[in-house]
Amino acid sequence: MRIGVNTRFLLKNKMEGFGWYTYETMLRITQNHPDHEFIFFFDRPFDKKFIFSDNITPVVVNPPARHPILQIIWFDYAIPKALKKYKCDAFVSTDGYLSLKTDVPQLTVMHDLNFEHNPQDVPKNVLKFFKKRFPLFAKKAKHLCTVSHFSKADIVKTYGIPEEKIDVTHNGVSPVFKVIDQFEKQAIRDRYTGGKPFVVFVGAIHKRKNVQRLIAAFKNLKSEHKIPHQLLIVGEPMWDSQTIEVEEEMKSYIRFTGHVSLELLADIVGSATCMAFVSYFEGFGIPLVEAMQSGVPVLAGNKTSLPEIGGDAVLYCNPYSVESIQNQLYSLLDNQELREDLIEKGLERATEFSWDFTARDLWKAIEKILPSQVENLR
Repeated sequence: MRIGVNTRFLLKNKMEGFGWYTYETMLRITQNHPDHEFIFFFDRPFDKKFIFSDNITPVVVNPPARHPILQIIWFDYAIPKALKKYKCDAFVSTDGYLSLKTDVPQLTVMHDLNFEHNPQDVPKNVLKFFKKRFPLFAKKAKHLCTVSHFSKADIVKTYGIPEEKIDVTHNGVSPVFKVIDQFEKQAIRDRYTGGKPFVVFVGAIHKRKNVQRLIAAFKNLKSEHKIPHQLLIVGEPMWDSQTIEVEEEMKSYIRFTGHVSLELLADIVGSATCMAFVSYFEGFGIPLVEAMQSGVPVLAGNKTSLPEIGGDAVLYCNPYSVESIQNQLYSLLDNQELREDLIEKGLERATEFSWDFTARDLWKAIEKILPSQVENLR
């Protein structure tokens, strides 16, 4: 079979959530299934490191699709032509999008529907596009995948999609995240926080990530308990309008790293006293598992998918309450026994999540949309 794949988020030195999902799953799927051909559709010049095996044909399809209008052109006009040209039997898209103008069987991975529940979090032009198109994508797909049971139930309820049309393929975690020694930890502290211990947040800076409340809670901790820690925020704003402003008095305690490489991210996460991942909406929450695998205790929001993913290996707070974030974060920083208990549970919990498992389950879902051999011979 010949399978077309949307690989527009495989971007050299700019990999974020969709990109890593595509990378980790397609790396394994293409290498594990050499009897199939894969056509990787990029929307700009690509790095050869993303061509994982000999059964991949890379194709650049114009225009670059980063604006709603250009996305419509790319998916609804350019992709159908490309699917026809390369005689694809199926099309797989890992970022929730699909083409509404092709009869080729399609599968998409719809990670979450935050914009449906928190429209204020998304710029108006993007929100209009999402609200109009995503219900159509869900109905157009021959089969869907999502990354948690929470998200599956949400898609079923919000878009009226039959449960049997959706498979859950939990995200995985890279093996570069691991427990590191004290020497390495101190080197990272010296580099980023003047040698001081730190709390880390990881993720695109988006309103639902709740960074503003986390900063308010951290400010209160510095004032009331004189904690020695700094707050290290790793990530970049998803949109320019969501840049975080920090009061002048807190700038010496809060550091922004911007985007960092995966290897450096693993070192930073592994060097933290704890991770604060207090989002109020997540489809999965990969940083939570990255921290657990690194032997770093986690404070997480108690909403949406996070309790499903963290289980009893994570300390939870009410993400809508600065006081709850503050109190639970202080408990984690002040109680070594609690930290050690969560570290032990987290290391065990993290073994349940692997990109090998994700790729295996995604391939099973892809097989459901492939034409049968009988159909293919007609």
